[in-house]
Amino acid sequence: MGSKECHKCLIIACGAIAAEIVKLQRQQFLFNEAITLKCLPADYHNTPQKIAPAIEKILMEQRDKYDVVLVGYGDCGTGGRLDAVLEKYDATRLPGAHCYEFFAGAQLFEDMIEEELGSFFVTDYLVRFFDRLVIEGLGLDRYPHLCEIYFANYKRVVYLAQEENPVLVKKAQAAAHVLGLQFHYRKVGYGDLGNTFKSLPLKASGVANVSG
Repeated sequence: MGSKECHKCLIIACGAIAAEIVKLQRQQFLFNEAITLKCLPADYHNTPQKIAPAIEKILMEQRDKYDVVLVGYGDCGTGGRLDAVLEKYDATRLPGAHCYEFFAGAQLFEDMIEEELGSFFVTDYLVRFFDRLVIEGLGLDRYPHLCEIYFANYKRVVYLAQEENPVLVKKAQAAAHVLGLQFHYRKVGYGDLGNTFKSLPLKASGVANVSG
């Protein structure tokens, strides 16, 4: 492949969407030697103040090695601090405030919020690791009474599914029951994440090199 067709690309992503990124690379035959995927811990979901500094550290060390840098995050609770870092290093993040919005698409997400403001969204990843990220992450295993405090303003769990998986649907239903909330299922696929990958200037066969 000639240099005009292949650009070295660094993808820095939340660990919560790493599996989806790798699947998209396989589906779209993105060139394995051109892409490096680095994932930050998924539990930064609960500590968003760590996201921008962690990404800036990687960019400081490696930005000059790549032609294209894609950051697999929305704003994700950073209050604009992530965008300030990305502007400094000429990097691009996914559209939307968080993964729920770019998986669902902005319009559908807005419609679901308008339908029920008290919606607690989960994805395939969050359903798989619900106990660790939500129950243990929020301390509900040790202090169950906090559930009523944390989720007092929520009415339903909305499962935004990337793939059809009956096992995950049952787990999501069980999670809603544990939280005392109604359950709503919506198959949304990869949304804007898939569209972003289609626009990458990398076309060949293989999958990405992945590092933590």
